[in-house]
Amino acid sequence: MARTTRAAALVLGLALVVPLGLVACGRNAEGERPRFAAPSPGASPDAPPTSTAPPEPFSLAVTPAGNAKNLPISTEVGTKVTGGRVSSVTLSDDKGAKVSGEMRDDGTAWVPAKPLKYGRTYTATVTVERADGGAPETRTTTFATMRSRPGRVIGSGLYMFDGKTYGVAMPVVAEFNPGIAPKDRANVERRLFVRSDPPQPGVWHWVDSGTQAYYRPPSYWQPGTKLTVRLAIEGLPVGKGRYGNVDRTATATIGRKLTMDVDNKTKQMYVYRDGKLVRTIPVSLGKKSTPSSSGTMVVMEKKESTVFDTFAELGPVEGYRTDIAYAQRITWSGQYIHAAPWSVGAQGRRNVSHGCVNMSNGNAVWLFRQTLVGDPITVKGTERKLANGDGWTAWNHSWQRYIKGSALPVPPELAAAAAAGDGDGAAGDGTATVGPTVPPAA
Repeated sequence: MARTTRAAALVLGLALVVPLGLVACGRNAEGERPRFAAPSPGASPDAPPTSTAPPEPFSLAVTPAGNAKNLPISTEVGTKVTGGRVSSVTLSDDKGAKVSGEMRDDGTAWVPAKPLKYGRTYTATVTVERADGGAPETRTTTFATMRSRPGRVIGSGLYMFDGKTYGVAMPVVAEFNPGIAPKDRANVERRLFVRSDPPQPGVWHWVDSGTQAYYRPPSYWQPGTKLTVRLAIEGLPVGKGRYGNVDRTATATIGRKLTMDVDNKTKQMYVYRDGKLVRTIPVSLGKKSTPSSSGTMVVMEKKESTVFDTFAELGPVEGYRTDIAYAQRITWSGQYIHAAPWSVGAQGRRNVSHGCVNMSNGNAVWLFRQTLVGDPITVKGTERKLANGDGWTAWNHSWQRYIKGSALPVPPELAAAAAAGDGDGAAGDGTATVGPTVPPAA
């Protein structure tokens, strides 16, 4: 079996998804948005009047403009309100069918729960409660979507399967082919929704090529967290005359906390479960000519058996074809954790691999049975730093560096968040953009 290329991994390993929640911020314990403040129940009627600022003048604008035509099926109902609060939004098509949806947390728009239909007319009604106590205000607008699916669409993927359980370092990984240009990323990022329960707000980060974007909180996810993800890009203009191909959704759970630390100095892997050391494993890393990458990586896929075949890339002299057991991919460039019975004598003593983390068959079996996709592994002290984008490198940055990869402004309170260890395991700040996939490293 030939090596799995990144493109093949996208086709074989992606969970295709569709819409759901928005970032879970700004709600009270009942899940409702805070309403206008009511008078204090204990206030005395004889208390002297207090000076208060006059109510903000009321205004309400709704988009799309009335009778707008040829709009994308990703269209939202925009609301710009002063001196009031949106209390309801309804959207119906020209056959009377109602469309479900939800307000953005910042109150700027109402987002349909699924893409709209092509060639249909929709009527939106927005009702707003006035802060000055006046009667509620209502605005209605009617618009039409483009007649048919556009001819130029991008490919996309979500590396998350619905109903699966992942490790605490599992980033939400969105992939785009071709990549999204920098000027178009903010528009796309606004349509990438993640909700975590319990709430752990995070930030998106784009790799330089724009082919992938990661979402993570400041520190590893709390065990037991439920993630609800929607890449709401179907019909979304994404630049260069292209549109998003399909909405993708997934709901997943974060499992127990398991982390792996590898020290090149000691040639040992230290495995921790819920913060407690549970096993120390002798390893052999990449030799000096083919060093392992230092940095914080994430288990991306697991295979009980596979074949590393490098003849096509390295030729008949340097190439090799080897059966591999208990393989756990950690980079796109071909680095794995795996069983290497041929290097047992070197494990814990010297590095002899082509970049992988070698261990005995017994230790590899044990580790394979403990890990989940999304578990983090941090390697320290090798001759090479992990390249940004070579695998799911979301945790290979300090938080302050990571948030610079967002195409949208980061809220000040989130930008100032202090992560445990400033990344909860981030070992490096790799900044090089990874190139084409290279052979697996045994």
